[in-house]
Amino acid sequence: MLIKSFFTNSIGTLVSRIFGFIRDMLSASILGANIYSDIFFVAFKFPNLFRRIFAEGAFTQSFIPSFIKAPKKALFTYTIFIRFLLFLIIFSLVVTLFSESFAKIIAFGFDDETVALSAPFVAINFYYLPLIFCVTLFGSLLQYKHHFAVSAFSTALLNIGMIGALLLFQGYDRKTIVYALSYGVLVGGLLQVLVHVIALKKDNFLKLFAVGFKYRHKRDATLEESNKSFNRSFWHSIIGNSTPQIVSFVDTTLASFLVSGSISYLYYGNRIFQLPLALFAIALTTGIFPRITRLIKANNDDEASKLLAQGFWVLAFLLTTSTMGGYMLSYEIVKLLFEHGSFSHEDSLTTAWVLGMYMIGLIPFGLAKLFSLWLYAQMRQKEAAVIAMYALGSNLIFSFTLIKPMGAAGLALAGSLSAFVLLFFTLRSFGLKKFFAILYNKKSLILILVLLLEWYVLGWLKELMHVYL
Repeated sequence: MLIKSFFTNSIGTLVSRIFGFIRDMLSASILGANIYSDIFFVAFKFPNLFRRIFAEGAFTQSFIPSFIKAPKKALFTYTIFIRFLLFLIIFSLVVTLFSESFAKIIAFGFDDETVALSAPFVAINFYYLPLIFCVTLFGSLLQYKHHFAVSAFSTALLNIGMIGALLLFQGYDRKTIVYALSYGVLVGGLLQVLVHVIALKKDNFLKLFAVGFKYRHKRDATLEESNKSFNRSFWHSIIGNSTPQIVSFVDTTLASFLVSGSISYLYYGNRIFQLPLALFAIALTTGIFPRITRLIKANNDDEASKLLAQGFWVLAFLLTTSTMGGYMLSYEIVKLLFEHGSFSHEDSLTTAWVLGMYMIGLIPFGLAKLFSLWLYAQMRQKEAAVIAMYALGSNLIFSFTLIKPMGAAGLALAGSLSAFVLLFFTLRSFGLKKFFAILYNKKSLILILVLLLEWYVLGWLKELMHVYL
């Protein structure tokens, strides 16, 4: 079960990220790193932030335990769906009316002219949020049945929508291209919703919504208790499970005070950093979370611990080797992916420095995500939220300390340092003795040997690439 769900999510994520890198390479080539690329990344920041919060943890890790416990699953699902969807549609309309204010919130350092230029793109992109909520809830129902493929592969549709926009409008002026990209986001979101509806119909899950609509007025104490349980866990989960995304959001806001292009450097560096994080940590935790939740609910903590330990060693090997590779070859990776067209050699050097600083945080962010599953499965979302506050507070301190001497790279390093704070407090809540019991294994020695071999091979490869690049 662990291997099957992990590979399903990983392969789907890999396909999506391949399309994502094609999109980013086209964006770098066509838009470059300038005020127009900064404007789009600012406009896309809010919906992308909520996409990651919804799709990569907060909603799913609150919904699945509550769904498992709910005696009236159809009515509970329908109630959550309608309530959230209506709220997000109204919220999107508010953003449209006050788009300049929201643009100012995201990029506080922009001048008034740039904020006015950004406002319509912020409004358009925000309508992706109701779509991704539908995708996330539908995907959570499929995960309950251990069906991961649709959700894993569907993110590629967002990237395909944006790639199509770039290719169709590449000969136009940059402002028109940004408009096209924004509408491409909505097209991709609609495609994601469509494939999930098809999957739900195939699994006969759409009847949940039909039954829920039919009995929508028949509320009782059990339904109210299910809703209260979900509400308590969800709002805490938003904080506790979203530290990397909130850190990235803070980075964008602070980078708006730096030289033009800084937001883009952070975006491109973070995109590469997010690949192993999503491919390994998010894919694995998404796959095993429903299983761990069921085991803990059945008071089978021993089996749940064994599953968590298996996940740890899978991630330990994948994340440590990825960290070393990403750090040592940061410049070569950025140059190969982005140094085309409007993206200059100087842009590559700055982005590579940012990427190296991000990669330092890959291991702690990934492992914190894994061990936080124990807290979420036990409905300890409030505890996870407090831990996240420690990490976010430390990130602000590190950011204000490092932004002046290091610029955009300092913001990336601040996020990585806050990840170590997040991991420490997460492990303390999980149990440091239990963690060291997992760590005390002959696999630790094997991992050290693998890293030494990788260091030697990467050094040779870096020299080889230096000759040909």
